[in-house]
Amino acid sequence: MIPERKEIKQELSDDLFLPLQNPSSNAEMIAKPSISYWKDAWMRLSGNKLSMAGLVMLVLLVLMAIFGPLLTPYSYDHQVLTEGNLPPSSEHWFGTDNLGRDMFTRTWNGARISLFVGFMAAIIDFIIGVAYGGFSGYKGGRTDNFMMRIIEILYGLPYLLMVILLMVVMGPGLFTIIIALTVTGWVGMARIVRGQVLQLKNAEHVLASRTFGARAGRVIRKNLLPNTMGPIIVQMTLTVPTAIFAEAFLSFLGLGVQAPVASWGVMANDGLSVILSGHWWRLFFPAFFISLTMFAFNVLGDGLQDALDPKLRK
Repeated sequence: MIPERKEIKQELSDDLFLPLQNPSSNAEMIAKPSISYWKDAWMRLSGNKLSMAGLVMLVLLVLMAIFGPLLTPYSYDHQVLTEGNLPPSSEHWFGTDNLGRDMFTRTWNGARISLFVGFMAAIIDFIIGVAYGGFSGYKGGRTDNFMMRIIEILYGLPYLLMVILLMVVMGPGLFTIIIALTVTGWVGMARIVRGQVLQLKNAEHVLASRTFGARAGRVIRKNLLPNTMGPIIVQMTLTVPTAIFAEAFLSFLGLGVQAPVASWGVMANDGLSVILSGHWWRLFFPAFFISLTMFAFNVLGDGLQDALDPKLRK
């Protein structure tokens, strides 16, 4: 065995243990630059082709809602009875309705109303839901139990019955639709925010703020809400198409905006009554843009949900 050990010692010479020739300036060099949470989320969202397609669709819809009615010389309520029910042509790109009103202009005026209702519902749900859910989750105990019982009562109210009652009391109109959509629409947002706050309120950075004497409002605003913005943004992207569809549904039933104001729901209701007469364009365009808007928001919401999930961050 002794000769073998000598052979091993000869093989393991000092030349095998020379230090690497690495400059000291590169010893602390960062191999990969740090990426912020929001930049990483945007990189993952931009890699989702379907979600980016939905985002592009929404940008185009918003731009056409703003500038679309300006592309034609007609107003949404301009009537020419001798040009009723004309098919799409170079003069009337989406055709005309039974009163000779230009469908292209009315479609994009309807987009203004539908998108306005959707975004207003999302903003109001955000304000009420975040404030209510954040305070309830932060306080906890009896306060949380009492506030959650109120949410359960509101959640159990029949939606359509409440809308009809508001229409009777306040009268049909755009403002009434927004009130009807937001009376109970913020409940889902409040539940999501409450759940997130309950998970985060015992975190170290929150306990440190409370130890230094920060008030409840400041702790919620500075420490809790920034860490819950991911689920909040996803919920808002899903609230907008729900509100748009609800507005179209109520207008379709005659409980929404009233003539001569253009709305996708009103136009779909008018087009359905003449679809058997061969005037397909009167139903096709409002129904198509309602479906396209809901599809774009839903695929964008799904992409945001994956992009803002911290568990998937690399």
